[in-house]
Amino acid sequence: MSRTLYSILFALLLPVIIARLFWRARREPLYGRHIGERLGLYAARPVGNGPLVWLHAVSLGEVRAAQPLIEALRRARPDVRLLLTHMTATGREAGVALLRPGDAQAWLPYDLPQPCRRFLAHFGPDVGVLIETEVWPNLAHACVWRQVPLLLANARMSARSAARWARWSGLAAPAFGALSGAAAQTDADAQRLRRLGVRNVRVAGNVKFDRAADPALQALGRQWRAAAGIRPVLLLASTREQGGVSEEALLLDAMPAPLLQRILLVVVPRHPQRMASVEALLRDRGLRVQRRGIGLPDATTQVWLGDSLGEMPAYYAMADAAFIGGSLLPLGGQNLIEACAEGCPVVIGPHSFNFTQAVALGVEAGAVVPAADAAAVWARLQSWLDEPQARAAAHDAALQFCADHRGAADIQAAWVVDALAG
Repeated sequence: MSRTLYSILFALLLPVIIARLFWRARREPLYGRHIGERLGLYAARPVGNGPLVWLHAVSLGEVRAAQPLIEALRRARPDVRLLLTHMTATGREAGVALLRPGDAQAWLPYDLPQPCRRFLAHFGPDVGVLIETEVWPNLAHACVWRQVPLLLANARMSARSAARWARWSGLAAPAFGALSGAAAQTDADAQRLRRLGVRNVRVAGNVKFDRAADPALQALGRQWRAAAGIRPVLLLASTREQGGVSEEALLLDAMPAPLLQRILLVVVPRHPQRMASVEALLRDRGLRVQRRGIGLPDATTQVWLGDSLGEMPAYYAMADAAFIGGSLLPLGGQNLIEACAEGCPVVIGPHSFNFTQAVALGVEAGAVVPAADAAAVWARLQSWLDEPQARAAAHDAALQFCADHRGAADIQAAWVVDALAG
């Protein structure tokens, strides 16, 4: 498919895409705000005189990944101004905490030629930084037209994603070829990016290891743990749903009944819009549920439902061990590094293709255990409860695992500064 045909099809689908925004806004009102920005119509601008770095963090996971990179960039260039863009409501909500006076935040425009050109003309960034995987053909072309260096930071490219892009070579070649460079997480990511047409690729590690611990969130996690009493705490983190099947249901079906009598189960779904359905599922199973937003767990609470944003490190600090969602279903997994950074050992399901190397390194370090199915998840979690020495060793291994792989944020920040100088 050519970029022209792609743009025509995108434009034809635009009314449906806009209608879906309003549908999503029923549950997440932020989707209904600033809709003109999606079409390249902007009002706010960053203020000040320093260089402007536009950084695109599509959703919540990318915002979390961007934080250590932004902090390292500000250490390297204190005068830098930030334009932070997103596509999802959770990303935009979380991104507010990364802004400083003089910065700006906006929706990234839809990938159509004129909205992308209006976006670049309005803000005039000195360099663009895409986090992890967000490459768009018309956006990349507009950056070449506007002479804005476009970098792919903390880049990852799974074998599955690379195969999909390869099937659309008419789009992949100009999109990836337009990038000024990529900083890949692993050698495998770098090789796939080169095959897709990126010319300047370096291996720079994963900036997620550099996310600094937040003492306030750690203290909050300890407070929650005290409220749980003497019971062990097991966490189901970033659980997801696909095709009407939820990981929560799969895990509840496989959970040994006696286990629930001795633990506090904490469930934190990945997407806020699923909270009501997950709560209904738990209550339909006859479980005594309390929401984080309503109050702390007490002695009668069987399941504490995490319905807050930005507190994931506190949930990990609270837990004895965690299952990382998006991995029982073929969704690629979620960020396991955040759990290990809090010393929380991890069980992960068979579908972790978005974090292949992190899983492999975590398994090698003794911080991560793979599980073939939901029953195996509970078997591993329960064994840690039954073997305190093994759990303590996994806790220490998780902390050491993160310490051993820090440094990528400073490397990639220096790379962005070099692009600014160029």
